[in-house]
Amino acid sequence: MPLTYLDICLGALAAYFLRKLAEKPRRALPPGPRPYPIIGNLLDVAVGRAWLKYLLFKEKYGPITCLKVFGMNIMILNSLDDAIELFDKRSAIYSDRPRLVFGGEMCGWSNTLALLRDVEEHRLHRKNIHRVIGTRAATSKFHSLMEVEMRRLVLRIMKRPDLLQQHVQTSATALILRISHGYSIEPEGSDPLVDIAEKGVSQISMAAQPGAFLVDALPVCEYKSTTEIEETIMSNICSTVQYVPDWMPGAGFKRTAKYFKETVTELVERPFAFVKHQMLYGCAGSSYTRELLEVSDGTPEFEHMVKWSASSLYTGGAETSVGTIQTFFLAMLLNPEVVKKAQQEIDTAIISDRLPTFEDRGKLPYINAICQETKRWHSISPMGLPHVSTQDDIYRGYLIPKGSIILPNIYGFAQDPQRYKRPSEFIPERFIGGDRYGGKPAETDVDEFTFGFGRRICPGNHLADATLFIVAAISLAVFDFKYAKDPDGQDIIPKFEFVPGTLTHPVQFKSGCAPRSEKAARLILSVQEEHPWTSSDPQVLSSIDWKNLATE
Repeated sequence: MPLTYLDICLGALAAYFLRKLAEKPRRALPPGPRPYPIIGNLLDVAVGRAWLKYLLFKEKYGPITCLKVFGMNIMILNSLDDAIELFDKRSAIYSDRPRLVFGGEMCGWSNTLALLRDVEEHRLHRKNIHRVIGTRAATSKFHSLMEVEMRRLVLRIMKRPDLLQQHVQTSATALILRISHGYSIEPEGSDPLVDIAEKGVSQISMAAQPGAFLVDALPVCEYKSTTEIEETIMSNICSTVQYVPDWMPGAGFKRTAKYFKETVTELVERPFAFVKHQMLYGCAGSSYTRELLEVSDGTPEFEHMVKWSASSLYTGGAETSVGTIQTFFLAMLLNPEVVKKAQQEIDTAIISDRLPTFEDRGKLPYINAICQETKRWHSISPMGLPHVSTQDDIYRGYLIPKGSIILPNIYGFAQDPQRYKRPSEFIPERFIGGDRYGGKPAETDVDEFTFGFGRRICPGNHLADATLFIVAAISLAVFDFKYAKDPDGQDIIPKFEFVPGTLTHPVQFKSGCAPRSEKAARLILSVQEEHPWTSSDPQVLSSIDWKNLATE
């Protein structure tokens, strides 16, 4: 009997339903706020102090929250266990960075280590930086340099305690510039490379926030489609957004990007030109940049790698230490009982008339605990940097699609009451176990998350840790941590408040730090005799035509 048209239709319909039954059901995305038509959850994307808003999602939606912005998925992780599982254990597919049209391509930060997407280039940068500061043993060769620079820091603070945060910026950047480019800063007054580093880090902190600029929030910027053709078309549209005329309404981001890019160019090219100039005249100091240039193959590609990895060391290392050290001083001003315990430990462990050194670290467990608690109390990168998934993944029964942006709420991890008792309080004892402190076991090691995860962990973590220790030990040995006074003689109590951005630090505060005694004052002043400032390098720097060298 011949098949009729009805038979064919019924057969096709049956085949369709059989196929549907055989298909695996598509997994649901993690929960999140209800999206609006077209714009999705654009209004739910937090900028500024994003860590505070995103922490509220945990109670409402659970440890993983999904925001859909146009065609882009943003996942917020409020559980440390989830961050470790995805970024450490599944790092092969969660180590990419998002495409940042504004901060990366328009402002010029796409080649810095923190935002670099190219796998091989990223590996090469990390390999070279790891050689210099990637282990405790490698970092130890800079111990004497750190001790000198941080003694100079307490000297600056003694002279002008009201400018404490500025002094921290100067000293931390001075240290990293010596390591990265062999450059000695201006000892008195401002220095051009210190100033440009501060300016550049402030700008990238704004520019690297996902969704902070509309050009990065448009659906085409991270558009993912089921077809390569459609995805290519939409990606090309995204590339043209940055070329809209400056006079068009809403194109103000272009003027901002141009200004930011000028900063990035100077930050990368100027110190690099300084090292090449010094090498040409045979007077370059030991540095990361000089070491690599001495084995250079002379190709533009190699020099590109050197200058960008050196600038990553310079900016990343400086800001990591600056924010953390400023947080330490804020914590000591607000917690006098901690200062008292720390000074008792130092006075007992170091009985001779000298300042603490790295050799004393094993005798100062409470100082080490203060350093750990400083990093936990408020991370200088409270939302970390965004990771991107490179393929579809199933986690906790949820689908995490390819191209999703995943943000770890590091501030939330550090404030988790399941891990830290009374997390809002500054309690160094939480990191010391044993009978001395009531037999309580130490709480979660903050280094599991404060420096990032997996293949994207900060390569300068050991340098930052060592710098914080020596600052804490020396300053606690010599200073009374006092409040500044207003004109009426009243205490000016600092606020526990941090500036917004991807990288953060305490809002401006004043201190009245003063030497504990005449002996402490003499120890502070002794650095001028033992390590007098030699001629600094800004004069040489000003004579170099770095702009023309950068275009050659």
